[in-house]
Amino acid sequence: MLRDITIGQYYAVESRIHRLDPRVKLMGTLIYIISLFIAKGIVGYVVAGLFLGVIIRISKVPLRYMMRGLKSIIFILLLSVSFNIFLTEGTVLVQIGFLHITKEGLILAAWMAVRLVFLILGSTVMTLTTTPNNLTDGLEKGLGFLKKIHVPVHEMSMMMSIALRFIPILIEETDKIMKAQMARGADFETGTIIQKVKAMVPLLVPLFVSAFRRASDLAMAMEARCYHGGEGRTKMKPLCYRKQDLAAYSILVLYLVSVVVLRFI
Repeated sequence: MLRDITIGQYYAVESRIHRLDPRVKLMGTLIYIISLFIAKGIVGYVVAGLFLGVIIRISKVPLRYMMRGLKSIIFILLLSVSFNIFLTEGTVLVQIGFLHITKEGLILAAWMAVRLVFLILGSTVMTLTTTPNNLTDGLEKGLGFLKKIHVPVHEMSMMMSIALRFIPILIEETDKIMKAQMARGADFETGTIIQKVKAMVPLLVPLFVSAFRRASDLAMAMEARCYHGGEGRTKMKPLCYRKQDLAAYSILVLYLVSVVVLRFI
């Protein structure tokens, strides 16, 4: 399960999506998420699915690799679908005690599941095709206008980049600790829920210790290099828009307009 988490990981391959400016990918992800809440009906979601499929195809990231990331949200997906199935009023199809399954609940649950899957895949495309450094630069450059109202944009971008960078590191560390504990006789699979929670204690304690140690080492390394925030810092490779980035913006606008038009037709 831990190996299936793809958030924060970068898939190194040469593609047009990888070469895009990180600001374009951030804005594209935001537009796609907005479009998922605007889309209505089969046609709207088919358009959103085709658009996402084309982007994944161009990115050259294997779809099977992206689908692995969905395993980590199965519980959230089942929980949200269950709430919609059992708590939506409408035409009752099945009655189970005080719970009832309605036709409207099934439809709403299906759309919710599709929306969540598309949302996760769309966000995963951005993280898999953008390095943490480029993501930090894109956030800082794209939200630079907030500096006028004294918002610490650079610090916020740096914290987000570090958080994303540490996700695969902590996953790998957790996997090593689990294997070490299992070699000593720990059992994380069998037993009741309470027993499984208790079995996680030997795993969480060394994981937290390792996380704090890594955070301390990182802080000391940044201080040793005289890091003092974003004020006055220069970039080795400053971001600048190219023709392909402007073309990508045009495609995003056309996609969003098409989704809006389909909703009101």
